[in-house]
Amino acid sequence: MTQATFICADGSRRDVDVSMGINLMRAACDNGIEGIVGDCGGAMSCATCHVFVEDGFADRVGAMEPNENQILDFTAAGRQPNSRLACQIVMSEALHGIIVRIADPQV
Repeated sequence: MTQATFICADGSRRDVDVSMGINLMRAACDNGIEGIVGDCGGAMSCATCHVFVEDGFADRVGAMEPNENQILDFTAAGRQPNSRLACQIVMSEALHGIIVRIADPQV
């Protein structure tokens, strides 16, 4: 089991336990994290799981696929250099303790 921290729009933090191999969008939805919508269920077509990966983890989440890169151009909150889709961040031991800030708004 690994751990992820979600920073919500109001600044509150929620730590959740995440099984390895589960993406952060699924972990957020399963744990009732407010602000992660995940309308497409992780099919990388809606950008309603937009997060900003905090320093120290951006280089560990892996390379961005071209489709994710394209979808991030259409996010409601506006893309930043550390923007990612939570559905594309799959938990592994290397990501234990990852911190992501939930983009606001999502839609």
